[in-house]
Amino acid sequence: MDKAPIDAGARARAGAVPWAPAMAQPGLRPPPPVETWLTRIRPHPPAPIPAAALWSALATAVLSALLLGDGLGLNLLIVAVPATLTAYFAAVAAGRRIRPWTVVWGVGGLALLVVPALRDAGWPTFLAIVSAVGLASLALHGSRTWPGILFSPFGLFDSIGPGLVWAWRGLRERAGGAQGRVAPVLRTIAVAAGLLIVFGALFAGADAAFADLIGSLVPDVSVTDGPWRFVLFALGLVGALAAARTAAAPLRWDSLKARPGRPRARLEWALPLIVLNLLFAAFNAVQLTVLFGGYEKVLSQTGLTYAEYARQGFWQLLWATLLTLVVIGLALRWAPRDGARDRTLVRSVLGTLCLLTLVVVASALRRMDLYVDAYGLTRLRVSVAAMELWLGLVIVLIMAAGIVGARRLRLPRAIAVSAAAGVLVFGLVSPDGLIAERNVQRYERTGKIDVGYLDGLSADAVPALDRLPEPLRSCALRDIASSLEGDETPWYAVSRGETRARGILDERGISVEGHACTPQRNDIGDEFDEHDEFDEYDY
Repeated sequence: MDKAPIDAGARARAGAVPWAPAMAQPGLRPPPPVETWLTRIRPHPPAPIPAAALWSALATAVLSALLLGDGLGLNLLIVAVPATLTAYFAAVAAGRRIRPWTVVWGVGGLALLVVPALRDAGWPTFLAIVSAVGLASLALHGSRTWPGILFSPFGLFDSIGPGLVWAWRGLRERAGGAQGRVAPVLRTIAVAAGLLIVFGALFAGADAAFADLIGSLVPDVSVTDGPWRFVLFALGLVGALAAARTAAAPLRWDSLKARPGRPRARLEWALPLIVLNLLFAAFNAVQLTVLFGGYEKVLSQTGLTYAEYARQGFWQLLWATLLTLVVIGLALRWAPRDGARDRTLVRSVLGTLCLLTLVVVASALRRMDLYVDAYGLTRLRVSVAAMELWLGLVIVLIMAAGIVGARRLRLPRAIAVSAAAGVLVFGLVSPDGLIAERNVQRYERTGKIDVGYLDGLSADAVPALDRLPEPLRSCALRDIASSLEGDETPWYAVSRGETRARGILDERGISVEGHACTPQRNDIGDEFDEHDEFDEYDY
């Protein structure tokens, strides 16, 4: 049945506007906004920033400007302390509780910043700093799931702009309502700083020993460093405020839920994995044959040399380990899950694959060990070996999760802890020192060494290289000594490795007079070919 049309005059008399949309009509509520993943993770506006957080952020900025301009060492840990307090004060003011995992992430991040204070090498320092930022983001967000573990660092960048606005509003409110309370505090700080400067200068002029003490403790800031110091001040302030804003109102990454894949039929899911298990079993059987039967038989059958057999297989086995983790992740997504029989099938097939993969990891590490015995240790070799070790640990954690349950084991957090612990151990063992130690041992055993590679290591390698006989010792230490000579880095920017190296070099010195110090690259028997020159330290 058709309805009679209503003319515009009748609509106007009824109080409706002819051209107004339905949602704008009186008495009608607008439809709720469409929820997206971005709106779902957005937090509520935080409470006003506390005064303690503002002062801690200012202290972070000042220390960043004074200490970080001379290099990295203990100063990074010193700056991190007020930054941590800034986040703590903001979290407490927002009503967030400090949970055990928050303490784990926070203490772990601070522990990683010990690496720059101990080691002179830049590459473990870089890894430690990046990992410390990652753990700090986990502490601020309190993430538990895979999206939270992976995306938490982006929450820090998201808080940079809002953190500055949040701090400015809090500062303006306090300055406007303080009625003269801010000015006395600023005057007190100015008077205290003036007294320290005046009397400190007088005492320094009266006693040379006191002047040396003050000179070693107080940063040397010149006018020409002004722009750089201002940049460091701004970075410290922005970073501390971003951490505080994140602690007060973190993005809710854990609200992102990954949809489980459509479960497959048992045969469709299990058959490819069983075939893969058979392939792994056949490969591992060959590895056991090599282990018990010796390498001579395999080398005679394959035509490979000892070093080629060790070097050729490592990268393939590393990639095999990585791809196996991908296969396990995809298999869990599409695994059948109808009942106890399906759970038993999944655990049996994937557990067997994990066990066989551990044998592959052991084979890869054995090959690397053989190659290092033949050609020495390098930064690349120690890095990929450490990576392979960590992948093996991840596989063990996956097996444990299959036994006790991923939720009970807290698998995402456990893997994140293992990665951070691996980076910390990697930095504490001093990779450059380990490289030098293994190569010195190889020289003592075989008489072969590559001075052209070792003289490019950091000061962490000096204690081991100091054991070499002359002129190899001086040739290996020449470039390191040159980099340390005349470097007046303040105490807070000097690593323990650099301090120890200076003491050794000052005590024994180096002498390269009468020696060319050309890089020694020793050919090892039939491993080299006149048509195929292979640098033993390229890999």
